[in-house]
Amino acid sequence: MPRDDRAPRPDAPVYEGPERLQKVLAAAGVGSRRACEDLIFRRRVTVNGRVAQLGDRADPTRDVINVDGERLQVDTRLVYLAMNKPSGVVSTMADEKGRTALADFLGNRVEQRVYHVGRLDADSEGLLLLTNDGTLAHKLMHPSYGVQKTYLCQVTGPIPRNLGKRLMAGVELEDGPAKVDSFKVVDTLGKTAQVEVTLHEGRKHIVRRLLAEVGHPVSRLVRTSIGPIRLGDLRAGRTRRLTNAEVTALFRAVGD
Repeated sequence: MPRDDRAPRPDAPVYEGPERLQKVLAAAGVGSRRACEDLIFRRRVTVNGRVAQLGDRADPTRDVINVDGERLQVDTRLVYLAMNKPSGVVSTMADEKGRTALADFLGNRVEQRVYHVGRLDADSEGLLLLTNDGTLAHKLMHPSYGVQKTYLCQVTGPIPRNLGKRLMAGVELEDGPAKVDSFKVVDTLGKTAQVEVTLHEGRKHIVRRLLAEVGHPVSRLVRTSIGPIRLGDLRAGRTRRLTNAEVTALFRAVGD
């Protein structure tokens, strides 16, 4: 499947009712209309599970469209953003106490009302996803879908060799047992260490509580990935639109 990694355009058209399928695909960034016609001709496109034909029409607000078996997001009303939340910012779109919140970093660049996927406490940093796709947001946050999140943590050292096994086996917390999916030591420096923790549950302060319980309290925490989406070199306080390939990867991560 050809993948155009351009982000969906902010000025992309909003359709009302069915449109020619190649037009819908082109607007979603799959390729030119001619390239999209070729995909349809080669039977690589399905609409609601049925192989599409040239001349078919589709409603991007209702129909499920797949190319090479992978679902595309073709509804141009939907917005998907990655943000690098700085420390000291609360994970709400607006704060009644006047504290710096997520919407303060968006300005007028996003017309749609978006919501954050999951939370990071005020002292934590790193990747947040912002979207107005409520269905996808729910699946990304619900532990039953098993979407992993990875954190880079600065902790008190030294780190014993068996710490990873202990965390993966499970640790009893005040609200029940918890465990990580993976653990590794990234670096050690004197009495501190950097460790990488991956887990798929989202209880409040779960990473900090887990590491504190095993004797290695966290002094800095940065979330570096949510499922297939990585923080990369996105600067603190900045946002970027997810590419079409990244949105497709998120659907794949939750089984859509």
